[in-house]
Amino acid sequence: MKKTPDRKYRLQSAKDWIKTYSGNNIVKGYSKKYSVDKICAVKELRLLGFKISDEYERQLRQSTESLKQQRLAFKKKRENELNAFCEIESDEHFAMIIGYTSGGYPYGVTHEEMEQKDIENEFD
Repeated sequence: MKKTPDRKYRLQSAKDWIKTYSGNNIVKGYSKKYSVDKICAVKELRLLGFKISDEYERQLRQSTESLKQQRLAFKKKRENELNAFCEIESDEHFAMIIGYTSGGYPYGVTHEEMEQKDIENEFD
């Protein structure tokens, strides 16, 4: 993963980079060049004196929020599918809950017992 330089360095470096930029969308180019999101690119380009419309920034924010919601929905759907597929109950004490006592307490295989079984199976 590429490390993002700090803002002070980016702003200083961008003054020279902008002179040589030949693309069509300076926000997108800045975002890629300095590994920042487009909202950050808008803010920093404004600090450098570029005029970027509020409407464009609003569209960026909407699309970012929409993408965030789509990813969250996909993650939740995938999690629900996995939970439906995996019918084995577990909690912080038991890796596999076999059942419950008449008093409502769970019993089954603990995480430690499961790890021990995994270790034993590796050596078999």
